[in-house]
Amino acid sequence: MSEIVSQILKELDTLEESASKLRSVAAGAGKQTDLEVAILNQQMAELRDKNARATEFVNDAMEIIKKLKKTED
Repeated sequence: MSEIVSQILKELDTLEESASKLRSVAAGAGKQTDLEVAILNQQMAELRDKNARATEFVNDAMEIIKKLKKTED
């Protein structure tokens, strides 16, 4: 009987150790995911800014073309 209890306790210790390792890995993955999300958010903000500037340049170019066409007529 004592042998069975000892084996059960040993297996519980092993299980507890595994659970602890899994919690650690999950916490690390969560931090990495947060970092990746922050990086992607920053990249998206930069892309939106570039897109807005590009739109302004296109609009300015269109206005110039319209003015040039009017002066030709």
